[in-house]
Amino acid sequence: MKNKIYFITLLFVGILLFSCSSDDNMDHQNDFEKSQKAWLDFKESSNNSYKYVVYGGSVFTAYGWETTLTISSGKIIQRDFKYTGKTENIPENKLSWTENEKEINSHELSAAASPLTLDEIYEKAKTQWLVKRKNANTYFESENNGLISKCGYVENGCMDDCFAGISIKNIVALK
Repeated sequence: MKNKIYFITLLFVGILLFSCSSDDNMDHQNDFEKSQKAWLDFKESSNNSYKYVVYGGSVFTAYGWETTLTISSGKIIQRDFKYTGKTENIPENKLSWTENEKEINSHELSAAASPLTLDEIYEKAKTQWLVKRKNANTYFESENNGLISKCGYVENGCMDDCFAGISIKNIVALK
């Protein structure tokens, strides 16, 4: 009789563990999955050729920035950067720049967004930015026709400029 109880207990625990998938470790899972489906549809309809704008800024410095990434057939072919807002303290030669395909990531020490495709952004969202954390608030928005627009987290207790993730202003197919 004891063996049956142990066996049933082990079976129950095994079923419980098996039914808890790793997806339980992700915040905003349903919204993410809907957005990822919208992305895959957009990717197909645009032949994986598109342009998107990432934006950010600092509360302390009163300026912001925008990075435009251009992707053709799944490959980054251009990265444009510009500071916005109060830019008086930024040297003229750093206010804006463009990197072409062979120069991508040559401005390593800048505020520019990392050169990522949307496939890479959705992967980072799933594996890094939307991971459940006890010490943070997680955000996910899909206001670019269902595509990702904001994804990341802010650790509890952080006062300013603490968002870890991405903010995308717009996404358009290349014509």
